[in-house]
Amino acid sequence: MARVRQPSPTVRSLKAKAAAHTSWAKTDDPSARTAPARAKFLDRFEQQFADLPAPERIRRAAHARKAYFANLAAKSAEARRRKAAS
Repeated sequence: MARVRQPSPTVRSLKAKAAAHTSWAKTDDPSARTAPARAKFLDRFEQQFADLPAPERIRRAAHARKAYFANLAAKSAEARRRKAAS
């Protein structure tokens, strides 16, 4: 049996990027397409406080979400600083 030659990682990456761009080009409403994923992502913050009453759960989830994004921003700034220093 003949062995099928697999494309290199670079070629696979380029083909995957092209496919992603083609998919997004055919998408009428990008926000609607990603809404379920955004909702699921944000829901995880409320799930951390599922045992609390709604107002307190919402308040704490908002702070947990802000902390998450603040930490993400700090990591990004540190990575940019390291890159600039090299």
